[in-house]
Amino acid sequence: MHGVQGTLDDLGTPLSEVTFTVVDLETTGGSAAECGITEIGAVKVRGGATLGELGTLVDCGLPIPPFISVLTGITQQMVVGAPPVPEVLASFLEFARGTVLVAHNAPFDVGFLKAACARHGYDWPGFPVLDTVDLARRVLTRDEVPNRKLATLARFFRAATSPTHRALDDARATVDVLHGLIERLGAFGVSTLEEARAFAKAPTREQQAKRHLAEGVPSGPGVYVFEGRDGEILYIGKSGDLRTRVRSYFTASETRGRVREMVGIAERVRTIPCAHPLEAEIRELRLIAAHKPRYNRRSKFPERAVWLRLTEEAFPRLSVVRECRTGDTAHLGPFPSARAAEEARAALHEATPVRQCRQPLSERRIAAGTPHSCALAELGRCGAPCDGSESREEYARHTALAHEAMTRDAGPVVRAARARIDRLAAELRYEEAAVLRDRLAAFVRAAARAQRFTALAACPELVAARPAAGGGWDVAVVRRGRLAGAGRIPPDAPRYRPYVDACTAAAETVLPGPERYAAAPEEMDCLLRWLESPGVRLVEVEGTWTCPVGGAESLRAWIDAAYGEPKPYAGRRGDSPV
Repeated sequence: MHGVQGTLDDLGTPLSEVTFTVVDLETTGGSAAECGITEIGAVKVRGGATLGELGTLVDCGLPIPPFISVLTGITQQMVVGAPPVPEVLASFLEFARGTVLVAHNAPFDVGFLKAACARHGYDWPGFPVLDTVDLARRVLTRDEVPNRKLATLARFFRAATSPTHRALDDARATVDVLHGLIERLGAFGVSTLEEARAFAKAPTREQQAKRHLAEGVPSGPGVYVFEGRDGEILYIGKSGDLRTRVRSYFTASETRGRVREMVGIAERVRTIPCAHPLEAEIRELRLIAAHKPRYNRRSKFPERAVWLRLTEEAFPRLSVVRECRTGDTAHLGPFPSARAAEEARAALHEATPVRQCRQPLSERRIAAGTPHSCALAELGRCGAPCDGSESREEYARHTALAHEAMTRDAGPVVRAARARIDRLAAELRYEEAAVLRDRLAAFVRAAARAQRFTALAACPELVAARPAAGGGWDVAVVRRGRLAGAGRIPPDAPRYRPYVDACTAAAETVLPGPERYAAAPEEMDCLLRWLESPGVRLVEVEGTWTCPVGGAESLRAWIDAAYGEPKPYAGRRGDSPV
């Protein structure tokens, strides 16, 4: 066998000879599927020299949210008359032809560019991509920079241009960051493009050193728990295949900075095998809520849920609260924030003259009080029970209307909001109409969620089965809205009944308690998604599982479509089911 001497080409392309196009985008939001590009900036460089620049605002045809305008300084007026997306895409693709794309957090920018190409009929050229975030994670330590944000790296490398959330400025700053990172790569023996791309995605030394933690992890669905010294729970996750998922944390596919940091301090991985993925998902939620690991970002504080309830007093009112008790006469939620709860309350106040003052009222207090003026009463939006103008029996009619709208028939709230939206739209007051639309959306979504939760929680027991991926059936026992038991019927089982009986017998006992629901809202969401998925069969139902015919669930698809309209609401009639 004769040896063959390689050529210099076999060593790869030296970084000094690579032409990079450093790109940055400003957009109307974070979703490439739903949002648009408002500005693009690109700088072409090779060997440390700038070869050209491209920068322009873009008219993507979508409204720019106010918070985006505050962040970037780009307003709706600024993009009027700017070139449209197809024209800008054509210019950019020609500008970047034959180069390597570089971006800070490249999946974001490249994702928007790919989505825009697909939307407007352009073929994506398949550029090689280099992400400065990945490079920074590999060559810079936490002692040098506290994070990998562009502004932080620009300061560290003393970039000539500071990031300003404008596309061309940020692209210029990324150029200086790229050059600083390339200088650092030399210390790691990286000198070619191919080496740099492999190095950026390679597992860290800490990941490689901890690969033994994945030894012995079983296959199948379950929950995994990363633990540090003294048993501290660092991170909790779930997977349909524990072995594959846990091993991925010690490979190049895991690029999240916080997770790589977590892997570096982890001492062991504990696993909890589960009967099927639904059980794994719910066990993960419960464990995260119980232990609140510092490296988990979501589902850590279910107790912070916000609710809107109709109070129990002589003259009830709508109150935003942090808990949902069994005795509450009517409630909505949970809401993602107190602001969303306030929006739903405002939508209810549009339809029902329930008092908006916050002080407790009783007939004795009203009799002992002194009359005072009420602006809402003068506008006809409150019967003023506080000064005796409205009796308890008269006020009860308003309470009954609010209770009905929250629990059974959302039509009155939708009709009241719709009438005012139409009026504002006819007067070209689109921003005010959008505010009312947001209030209506918050009410409908929260009412639909609460009604679905109430229906599920009303069933003392519900047993369902879904076809399993490998054959057989996944079984879930749900009691009062809580997953009480889980099991699996094998594909070759001659009869399913013994397996169902065993799963039911071993299930957790769930008794009524002071809380309205026996499970956290996220758990009930998981259960409802699973129960409503294709192929699910109800095996047994104790009680009645049903939602009201005129409830908010029947309006949710309509309000989601209306809320997703990219242009101001134009007051069209006939598109509402109410």
